[in-house]
Amino acid sequence: MKNIDSISHVSGKSVYVDDIPVLDNTLYALIVPATIAHGVLKKIEYTGDHSDFVRMITASDIPGENQIGSIIPDEELLSSQDIHFMGQAIAIIVAKSLNSAYMIRDEVHVEYDEYKAITDPRVAFNSGNIIGESRKFQCGDIVWADCDTIVSDRVDMGGQEHLYLETHGSYVIPTERGYKVISSTQSPSSVQKMIARVLGISMHLVEVDVNRLGGGFGGKEDQATPIACMAALAVNITDRPVKLILDRIDDLKMTGKRHPYSADYKIGMKSNKIIAYDVIFYQNAGASADLSPAVLERTLFHATNSYYIPNFKATAYSCRTNLPPNTAFRGFGGPQGMFVIEAAIDKLAEKSGIPAYVLQEANLMKNGDKFPYGQITDNLMLTDAWSKIKTIKNVYEEEIEQFNHNNKYFSKGMAIMPITFGISFTNTMMNQGSALVNIYQDGSIGLSTGAVEMGQGVNTRILQALISSFGVSADRVKMETTNTTRAINTSPSAASSTHDLNGWATLDACNQLIRRLEKLLIDEYQAGSVEFINNRVIFNDRSLSWDELIQFAFTKRVDLAAHGYYCTPDIYFDKEKEKGHPFAYYTTGVAIQMATVDIIRGTYKLDKIDIIHDSGRVMNSNLDRGQIEGALAQGLGWMLLEDLQYDDNGRLLSNALSTYKIPDINFMPDIKIEFIGANNPLGLMGSKSIGEPPLMYGIAGYFAVRNAMRNHKNIDMAYKTPLTPERILMGLFS
Repeated sequence: MKNIDSISHVSGKSVYVDDIPVLDNTLYALIVPATIAHGVLKKIEYTGDHSDFVRMITASDIPGENQIGSIIPDEELLSSQDIHFMGQAIAIIVAKSLNSAYMIRDEVHVEYDEYKAITDPRVAFNSGNIIGESRKFQCGDIVWADCDTIVSDRVDMGGQEHLYLETHGSYVIPTERGYKVISSTQSPSSVQKMIARVLGISMHLVEVDVNRLGGGFGGKEDQATPIACMAALAVNITDRPVKLILDRIDDLKMTGKRHPYSADYKIGMKSNKIIAYDVIFYQNAGASADLSPAVLERTLFHATNSYYIPNFKATAYSCRTNLPPNTAFRGFGGPQGMFVIEAAIDKLAEKSGIPAYVLQEANLMKNGDKFPYGQITDNLMLTDAWSKIKTIKNVYEEEIEQFNHNNKYFSKGMAIMPITFGISFTNTMMNQGSALVNIYQDGSIGLSTGAVEMGQGVNTRILQALISSFGVSADRVKMETTNTTRAINTSPSAASSTHDLNGWATLDACNQLIRRLEKLLIDEYQAGSVEFINNRVIFNDRSLSWDELIQFAFTKRVDLAAHGYYCTPDIYFDKEKEKGHPFAYYTTGVAIQMATVDIIRGTYKLDKIDIIHDSGRVMNSNLDRGQIEGALAQGLGWMLLEDLQYDDNGRLLSNALSTYKIPDINFMPDIKIEFIGANNPLGLMGSKSIGEPPLMYGIAGYFAVRNAMRNHKNIDMAYKTPLTPERILMGLFS
């Protein structure tokens, strides 16, 4: 099945928040951001007389709680006094037009007492600025004397801007019985909950509706919430509809990114087996917790990537700095943990003279191995994928050897990247989904779930599950918006779990309806086996059209609506012991990447990448390929291009697309993808989730470029991302 939104996307008919026709009395809101990163707000006032000015809203106007922290209550909606990052919301301007709101905002007078900003997580750590408690995963007993090769080093990873096409936005309308909130959010229930908290009302008075997002990548899991809260607050005060859409500059300046990390590690092996690994992670959380504690936890879960390491210790700290609160981003802390272990293996290879891919293969997880947090692996296709990659590696090696022999000023290199990524929210209670299936008298169907469509094709996948169950054609089904009155207490569309949770819930609802229809046929026609196929129901020696069956069921007063529910079975995690079985299953795969470096200029070309990926029973190869290619682009961008820079005062320097480089079509390598895998009983229709895992294939790009440099000359350079041309030149000529 093609993505059901394809035609509306390319024809420009897809509706986003900013496309919704506004009511005549709609007002427009703008956020007044702090212009310092650390200090105290002394005074804020607007003394102008613009005719379109309606109201300036500050913290003192909030009727409920001025608190939007989702994990730790440490984040105010509007600053009451303390300023923690540049771009922090200190007031809301409400005006009769958007242009007027910009002019009014420019005339707002603000006074501060400014303090020194902290932007480095290690400085924050040494100053005691830690969010929550440190976390530690460990197993075995590290004895360095047992190792014949030991290396240690520091690793630094930059952040990454989400750069979704659609910026943050919300349109809130007062209704007879509360508020209707149209929001660009991955988490409708979080928006509902926080608006109720801020306004001091009950959740049932807040209806949140999401049609689709123009991209999210985690950036709208938590950080869409304050935007909706501010718009709702303005509605509460003015009793008029309010629209708040961030422009690109405000969005870049005010919102958090992928967490930058710094890490120290020590790793040891005996022969070619890694037997000891000790790592400390310093996470740059930004000014408040946001989702940082959960992201930190996921880093620990994936700190060993695809390798079995019997003696292991990982310690992680979430460090509070004066940057915008960093947040969820595709991979959710997993990429940072995986990059450090890959850097450690690369360093081991450099010291021992054993190729990195030999060490990788020798230490791959196998079915029955146990991760440091206690889960035993099952249904892994890792060694199968590696076997296929080895054949491709031989071809790569021949090409690289011949090229490098014939070229003096260009050098090729390659790298292999295995991935093993757990699928589930690591917070067990979040692993639940719901669906509402309505069959109308004419046989048409309405389907509403807690899944948010943001370009990943989740609605297409869930629709596939429904039509497979009912045996009807897709044109009989309407995918409803995600709405908190139809799908309540939803988990965010995140963690690569959305289509599983909501798809299984849809099948639960479908199965309830099928059982009712089968009972009707048994009671009326003494039906034996019943089959739903090709818009018909077949039983005994006869058949009815789907429409005839539904009309008949209606006349017989059969309930044609069902609420479905699903919660992932057999998962748990004990945070006291740091042990458990947190994941339903693992998505695995292996990629091999080739790159060419221009030795004189420091530039490079990503030549090609071959990916062997386990998608279980492939449910939709077109969507899977699209997800792999898009995730790979983001991963390569994070590793090689996207240089997120703040100055020492906490000011974002890479604040526009002229100063923040993202991958374009010419940057991307030639991509070949082969799917392997078998039926996955815990995945929707036997599939495996695919949203986040392929991003980590981009790590191969970093090491392919680094190995191309190494094939030209011995290099001694820090493990730091992104590996930009400037850093390549410094590494080649240092």
